Amino acid sequence: MLSTRPTAKLAITWFILAYCAAPIISAERPNIILFIADDVSWNDYGCYGNKHARTPNIDKLATGGVRFDHAFLTASSCSPSRASIVTGRYPHNNGKAAELHLPIAANLPWFPELLRKSGYFTALGGKNHMYVDDKLGAGDQPRAKAFDLIDGGRTQGNSGGHANWLKITKERPKDKPFFFWFAAYDAHRGWDADRQWREKQYGAKHSGDQVHVPPFLVSNADTKDDLASYYNEVTRFDHYIGKVVDELVRQGELDNTLIFVLADNGRPFPRAKTRLHDSGMKTALVAHWPNGIKDPGASKSLVSIIDLAPTILAAAEVSRPSTFQGVGLQPVFQDRSASVRRFAFSEHNWHDYEAHGRSVRDGSFLYIKNNRPYQPLQGPADSVRSPSHLSLLAQRDADSLTAAQADVFAAPRTAEELYLVNKDPHQLNNLAKDSEYASELARLRKILDQWSDETADSVPAKLSSDSFDRLTGKSIDKSQSFRGVTPGEDRQAWKVNASGPR
Repeated sequence: MLSTRPTAKLAITWFILAYCAAPIISAERPNIILFIADDVSWNDYGCYGNKHARTPNIDKLATGGVRFDHAFLTASSCSPSRASIVTGRYPHNNGKAAELHLPIAANLPWFPELLRKSGYFTALGGKNHMYVDDKLGAGDQPRAKAFDLIDGGRTQGNSGGHANWLKITKERPKDKPFFFWFAAYDAHRGWDADRQWREKQYGAKHSGDQVHVPPFLVSNADTKDDLASYYNEVTRFDHYIGKVVDELVRQGELDNTLIFVLADNGRPFPRAKTRLHDSGMKTALVAHWPNGIKDPGASKSLVSIIDLAPTILAAAEVSRPSTFQGVGLQPVFQDRSASVRRFAFSEHNWHDYEAHGRSVRDGSFLYIKNNRPYQPLQGPADSVRSPSHLSLLAQRDADSLTAAQADVFAAPRTAEELYLVNKDPHQLNNLAKDSEYASELARLRKILDQWSDETADSVPAKLSSDSFDRLTGKSIDKSQSFRGVTPGEDRQAWKVNASGPR
C-alpha cells in the first residue's frame, strides 16, 4: 500500500512553492507617498520660480530630489485626472470616468490594490473622488480593496483634507512598507484656509500685493485678493507635507520613502482649470527618494501623469498589469537627462459644460484640437463665479479686454492651435495658420490622430451637455439628464490597453 504521507523532500518542495506564491514583503522595499494638491498650477511653488507663494517644504524636497519641468496631466479636471493616476490610463480608457464625477470601469486594476496585495499597508487621507463602476466592466468576482484605511482628513477647524496625515503616519503598522495617497482639498475654491488660518503654523497670510497676475486675468484688487487667498491654500498644503516629512525623519524612514508631490489640475481661475494649455494641464512634479534617486536636480524629461503608476509598482517590486499605458520613470532617477517618452497626450471632456478637446506635446510644441469650437472655454462653474472672472466680465462690458483676456470668452474658437511653448509660455500666439510651421502642424495632427485611433478615442454625437450657465456659473440642471455618451464609450475603450505613440 502506498503511503499518503509526504516525504521530507516533497514537504520542502511544497514549502518553497507556498513561500514563492505568498506576497513578497521585503524590508528594503520603499515606502511611497503621493501628495496631491487640488487645483494648483505648476508655477505656484517656490521651486518652480514663484517668488510669492511660500512652499519651503516642497522646495526642500525638490532640492534633494528631481524637479520635473515638463510633467503633464491627462485631464485638467479633478476626478478624471485622479482616475488616470490610480489606473495608469488615459481618461477615455477608464470608461465613464472620462468625465467629472463618474466611476472607473470595474475591469481596471488600481495600483494601490496591487501594492496592498503584495504586502503594503495602504491608506488614503483626504480627497478621494474615485470609485468603481458597478456595471461597466464588472465581473463575477468582487474587487480587491485598494486601501486598508480611508480617512476624510477633515476635523473641526481644518477641512483641507490633511488634518490626519500626521496621525496616519504615526499610527501605521510598523511591520509593513506603506503607501499613502495623501490628497488635499487645498486649493479648491471656497478658500477654507482664509477662515481657518493659524498664523503660528502657516505664517502671515498672503496679501494682494504679493501675487503674480498672469496676462489673461485683470490686474485689479479683486483678482489680486482672489490670488492671495489661493496662495494661502498652497502654503497650507505645503505645511502639512512638512509635518509628514518631519515625522518620517523622526522614524528614520525618509531615505527609504519615495515621495511625489503633484496636483490634479491647474488653478481654479479663468484660462487655467479645464484648459489644455499649460496653465491647466502642466503640473509641478517633485520626486524625492534618497535611496532610489541617483541624479537629483531639474529634469527636462517629458512626463505624463500615467507614468506614476508603473514607476511606483517597479519601485515596490510588483509586476505591472497589462492595462497600464504609461512608462516607468526609473531611467530619470538614474540620469535626469534620460528620455522616457516623446509625446504627452491630454484630454478635455465634460466638466460642468459640454466639451471635447485633445492635445499632444513633444517638448517643443503644443498642438490642440478643439472638437467643440463653437463653444467658449470660460472655465468650470466655480471659476465662473469667482471675483477674477467677474473682473473679466466688467472689462468685457467696458470693451477694454486685451487679446489674452478676451480668449476666455472667444467663440467660435479656432479648431486647431499650435504653440511654440518655450517662446510662448502662456500660449497666446497661435501658429496653426502660420505657413512657417505647416510641417509641424501636420506632424502633430497625424500623431494625435494615431493616438486617438489606437487608444479607441471617439467624439460621440451626443456628448454630455451644459449643466451650469456659462456666464453666471449657476446650476441649470439638477438631474442627470445632461449626461450623454462619454468619449471612447462607443468603441469600448475601457477594454483597450494600447498606449498609442510614446
